[in-house]
Amino acid sequence: MSSQLALSILSVAEFVLWVGLGFLFWKKGLATRFPAMASYLALHVVATPLLLILLYIQSLPSGHSYFGAYFFSYWAVYIASAVLLFFICMEVFRSALSSFPGLMKIGVVVFRWAIVVSIIVALSSASFMHRGILMIPDIAFSLMRSVSVLELCLLAFLCLSMNALRLSIRDLAFGIALGFGLMSANDFVSSSLMSAHSSLTAPLQVVYESLVLISILMWGAYSMLPQQSRKPVVMPVSSTVYRWNEIASALGHTGTQVAAGASQQLLPHRR
Repeated sequence: MSSQLALSILSVAEFVLWVGLGFLFWKKGLATRFPAMASYLALHVVATPLLLILLYIQSLPSGHSYFGAYFFSYWAVYIASAVLLFFICMEVFRSALSSFPGLMKIGVVVFRWAIVVSIIVALSSASFMHRGILMIPDIAFSLMRSVSVLELCLLAFLCLSMNALRLSIRDLAFGIALGFGLMSANDFVSSSLMSAHSSLTAPLQVVYESLVLISILMWGAYSMLPQQSRKPVVMPVSSTVYRWNEIASALGHTGTQVAAGASQQLLPHRR
């Protein structure tokens, strides 16, 4: 079997799996818990056949006039996917910390700033070698590279703090992070190997597509598991996580207010 035929079969299988995963997400009501993930699945289900049709038309001898339509559609979907991935990371982070409302409140603020900084760093450090509309792929690659690093950092955070956060390995939030972490590692490794060994581009593309299918199948398996909404967990008072959660919950709360008068007498200390 040629590499081109294998890629075609894997592409069709990927679309079928996207459709199946989207249907499973809708049937199980998971879109309520992860709306950004549901939008990401809907984007792939709708955009994949449209892009394949435009690509086929553009490849015909008389289809050169459709190159612009395919170019802008492809990169619009690519950039939309990168933006949705930022929101998905936020959803996974919120879900992982949902049992600790204080930590979640502070953590979400820090996480948002981390996203903003990563986007700024990625766009400012990118080498824009093209001008005009050819800058669109450079911007898209920079955004996707930024979110890929964020996905790997999120997966590392969940793996290191699973016990402290009482997060089960069967939880869908961890499954989503694990799948995107695998995809991100796949992107980095494949791009590095393809640039270093151009003769292996076709076999590496087959491996790359196979790992994407494994990630989708993994999400399907996690989606079929019984999901329960996370509730506040019971922890000992001496727990470090409990103390940090209490401190974070107290931040931003307005304390007792006193009126400052003209007297210079010191007010009694309040415990």
